[in-house]
Amino acid sequence: MVVIQHGKRNRKPTGGRYKQVAGKRKHAIGRLPTSTKVAEGTKIKTVRTKGGSRKARVLTASIANVYDPKNKKFLKSKVKRVEEVQANRHFVRRNIIVKGAIIETEAGRAKVTSRPGQDGTVNAVLL
Repeated sequence: MVVIQHGKRNRKPTGGRYKQVAGKRKHAIGRLPTSTKVAEGTKIKTVRTKGGSRKARVLTASIANVYDPKNKKFLKSKVKRVEEVQANRHFVRRNIIVKGAIIETEAGRAKVTSRPGQDGTVNAVLL
C-alpha cells in the first residue's frame, strides 16, 4: 500500500536524487479524495484530524439542504443527479458531488456551496 505524504519530492529537475533530511512525519500525512457520490441513503465517515479534531466525510448523499433565495428558506431536497462540474468534467459521468457542482434536485437546479468531503453535509443554493 502506498502512503500518501505531503512534502518535498525525491528527485531534482535534472533527475538526480535529493539527500533525505527527515523521515516521514505524522503531521505530513495525506489522504485520498472522498469522491462523494449520489446514491440512495447517506453514508458519513468521521476522520480524526490533526489536533484530535474530527471531520465528517460524506461518502454517499441522497439529500441536500437547498437554500431558496426568493423565499429565504432552506428545504431538504432529494438529489437526482450531477449536471455540471467546473472542476472536472468526468465527475458528471461518475455522479461525484464537489463544491461548485450544479446538481439537479426535486426543488430545481442548485449550486453546491459546501465541501461534502470535509463539512459532512451537502448544502446548495437554488439557481
